[in-house]
Amino acid sequence: QVQLVESGGGLVQAGTSLRLSCAASGIIASISDMGWYRQAPGKQRELVATISSGGSTYYADSVKGRFTISRDNAKNTVYLQMNSLKPEDSAAYYCNADARTTPWGRWRNYWGQGTQVTVSS
Repeated sequence: QVQLVESGGGLVQAGTSLRLSCAASGIIASISDMGWYRQAPGKQRELVATISSGGSTYYADSVKGRFTISRDNAKNTVYLQMNSLKPEDSAAYYCNADARTTPWGRWRNYWGQGTQVTVSS
């Protein structure tokens, strides 16, 4: 199985920055797309950003120009650099990845346990 562990969340003031990390571990043959989602209280989980194994990225309109997603394939780790944070960015942030445990196996989708980001005004 594959485990995703996020880190880097916290309480910050508006206008500042945070960097989230998510490390994949376990039996991993390969990882394709990795991404970050977030969920605020009373709201649905929403896509924040994704990155392919080749480095192609996608961002939600709400974070374009402020957030940057990147990955280190050698470390099976994805990052989310969050700048100019706003109170509306407050949420639990979840890491997501498509991975397979053998070169010929089926791709499966995995989630991390989440890390809380709180932005005060």
